[in-house]
Amino acid sequence: MSGADNAALPEAVRALAEADFGAVAQRFAEAGFKVSLPAAGILTVKADVADAARPAVLVSVGVHGDETGPIEMVAWLIEALSRTPRELSVDLMLCVGNIDAIAQGKRFIDADLNRMFRAERGSLASAFEAARADALIAATCAFFEGAGAQRWHLDLHTAIRPSHYPMFAIVPEIIADAPRKLLIDWLGEAAIGAVIMNPKSVGTYSYYSSEHHGAAGSTVELGRVGTLGQNDLSQFADASKALDRLLRGQPAGRVKAAPHVFATARQVIKLSDAFSMSVGRETWNFTPMKKGEVIATDGDTVYKVEHDEELVVFPNPDVRVGLRAGLMVTRIG
Repeated sequence: MSGADNAALPEAVRALAEADFGAVAQRFAEAGFKVSLPAAGILTVKADVADAARPAVLVSVGVHGDETGPIEMVAWLIEALSRTPRELSVDLMLCVGNIDAIAQGKRFIDADLNRMFRAERGSLASAFEAARADALIAATCAFFEGAGAQRWHLDLHTAIRPSHYPMFAIVPEIIADAPRKLLIDWLGEAAIGAVIMNPKSVGTYSYYSSEHHGAAGSTVELGRVGTLGQNDLSQFADASKALDRLLRGQPAGRVKAAPHVFATARQVIKLSDAFSMSVGRETWNFTPMKKGEVIATDGDTVYKVEHDEELVVFPNPDVRVGLRAGLMVTRIG
């Protein structure tokens, strides 16, 4: 994203893409909130007096630098909210994830930031993004420390490839029943068509927040990757309205349709450079495969479909060794 490209962007979008919270932060501070900038690309806005009944909501965008739609969506939403700052009814942390990758219009600089929110990083430990993950973890710990019981983390993404469910979400199974129901209801309100229940972390930001801070966290895929400033914001209308409602503390909106719910059948892990998938990066998310079909081979390891039908999500044979190359799911609801 060159300086010339930046100059052509609306000011609110340019500011968020460059992690410039100046004007927005000032408006909330002047309204009496406790405002802080704990690290580059991170803004926290908290009530002046701590209130355990006040929800704590973490919203993250740009964890992958080429996923620009949520940046635009949130930029307009936060700009509008900051014009009527006293309507903010939650403690808010807004995070712009991979600032350097956004600036270069790339998914990441060295390695996937959304695989680094875990204690053991293996070959990722020396990657450029490791330090950024550490900064996000530290700020997240500080934000949720002392927060009340209602904790949210909505990590907003867009998908690389087409999907039979254009909007879908990954929800950690470890979330307790009551906040999980609230989260899934919110996802339905945001027009999310499918929810995948995830039993195990692969180092994602939202799973980290759920596991370590008790947040109702979700990785939310809002359509397709697009160019900053050229996204069709109409595709985010329902998600934007649902998020705005949550931040303003308004009653829950009508759920247009309950999301279909999927269980994780298995994570397909790339064990070596001999790894080969029977489906490629161009395969649509939620493409069905039948029992007995070979998903991938990796030396002596053969991944096969074990249920009558499983659907493949995030197929990517080009990931680093040790990382997930695909997710197999089965519909349960």
